[in-house]
Amino acid sequence: MLHNPILPGFNPDPCICRCGEDYYIAVSSFEWFPGVPVYHSRDMKSWTLLTHILSDESMTDLRRLPSAKGIWAPCLTYCEEDGLFYLLYSCMNSMNARYFDVDNFLITAPSITGPWSEPIYLHSAGFDPSILHDKNGKKWIVSLEWETRDGYHKPGTICAIEYDSVQREVVGYPKCIWAGGTKRGCIEGPHLYQRNGYYYLMCAEGGTGYGHCVTVGRSKSVFGPYESDPCNPILTSTPDFNEMDNDDAMKLNRYNPASYLQKAGHGSLIETTLGEWYLVHHCGRPFLPELRCTLGRETCIQKMKWTDDGWIRLIGEDSLAKEYVTPSRLPDVIPRQDPVQYDFEKEIMPLCFYSPRIAPETFCTLKEKPGYLRIRGQESLSSLNRASFVGHKLTALSVCVTTKLEFEPHTYQQYAGLAIYYDNMNYILLRKTFEEEKNAEVLDLIRVENGFRSEVLENSVLLVPNQSIFLRLIIDGRSTKFLWSKDGLNYHRIGIVFDTSEFSDEYCKYGEFTGTFVGMACVDALFHKAYADFDFFTYQIVKNNAPY
Repeated sequence: MLHNPILPGFNPDPCICRCGEDYYIAVSSFEWFPGVPVYHSRDMKSWTLLTHILSDESMTDLRRLPSAKGIWAPCLTYCEEDGLFYLLYSCMNSMNARYFDVDNFLITAPSITGPWSEPIYLHSAGFDPSILHDKNGKKWIVSLEWETRDGYHKPGTICAIEYDSVQREVVGYPKCIWAGGTKRGCIEGPHLYQRNGYYYLMCAEGGTGYGHCVTVGRSKSVFGPYESDPCNPILTSTPDFNEMDNDDAMKLNRYNPASYLQKAGHGSLIETTLGEWYLVHHCGRPFLPELRCTLGRETCIQKMKWTDDGWIRLIGEDSLAKEYVTPSRLPDVIPRQDPVQYDFEKEIMPLCFYSPRIAPETFCTLKEKPGYLRIRGQESLSSLNRASFVGHKLTALSVCVTTKLEFEPHTYQQYAGLAIYYDNMNYILLRKTFEEEKNAEVLDLIRVENGFRSEVLENSVLLVPNQSIFLRLIIDGRSTKFLWSKDGLNYHRIGIVFDTSEFSDEYCKYGEFTGTFVGMACVDALFHKAYADFDFFTYQIVKNNAPY
């Protein structure tokens, strides 16, 4: 049996796509760079990170965007007639005053690894654009049209517009086509499909929190009217309500203790070469009782079937997202095993490393000191502009992260180390820096908690000048602690034990929608020149435990 989630950690808004015998899942990346991670499989059971579609800063500018803005809900499709992959995505610029200022784009490529075309601007009506390559040769784009007027259905309805691939632009104005299949509100994430003479519109409703779900409508025309599936929602973690009971999209009151997977919603369909149907969606697995999802929204898969009267259903007796799922009959493929330790022997940045808002290559090098990752310090980790942090997604809640640091600070404005990071307003950094009172290099801990900065230690640890040190971060469920060592054998605890659950959408006041990272950082707030050398980075999962 397949065990959900199939893509643990920060992997929200999944969109699945098939090209021949290859299957791909693209997920949202928000302010993280490179953007739009793509996972690959040939057996629909094992998935490996293959590429990132937005890998060039010239294609998207994420600097100065607050946390949770940036690249939303990618739609990845393959058009056999064109011989092209299509990617549609939103770049959310602002949510101030609930205006949701956003730009939607389309890019194409002959291969999933590119080269990708220059972005084509579509419109800014709303977010979550998706495309259908119609059997009649036309192309239709559906998205949420965000409503701002008093007296109208909020937050909006799904709209449709034709796309002219020759002129490379949309035709006319978007037309509203469906307000949803439940009364949960917050409709979004539409995908349009064709089957047996019907257009099927699959959407997310209820807000991307504990009231989330997947709904379906169908029509003989793209522009409707759409008939709602009588069993809506077809997928959810909370099947027992059908009303917008509060304005909070998180809806903590809708937590369902009977479900292993919470926040199930935002679905995307695929048919395998064997005629099997699967749906991918995201979920959350919270710490209890606070309902905090440190790993963010994770990607799951569900086995589906079509009914005799033409509706799509989960395999099983109900619409509840399943922890265990019947795997595809496709032949098994031995998956690629990601290394536990990255020794930086190659001159290419490992695929699994990300940076907030800017490309790691703009401040990192693997060439200047072979066998080391050299990170040039820039602004603080609280910056929305240029922060030098290289992070690995936290994919489990029992991990040991270790690195070896070589760094020579000359002022308190220069420091480098190992961090757990949710966003620019929430992180903890074990750092080597310079303390003027001691006229020496020291080790200390700083924390930024919902924008409030504090130095955790009463007394910093005096270090031998110009000596390399080992830094370690251990996460064991709710417990997060830092350690350090002179020789890599004997480690000493430093600071208090922190609460892992506080790195989550639910706890962090300034961010939402993303997930927790662990990684390496360097700051030179004086000249932006000082650099730190990291000899290796280990990310070892001790056990794949759930938060509860």
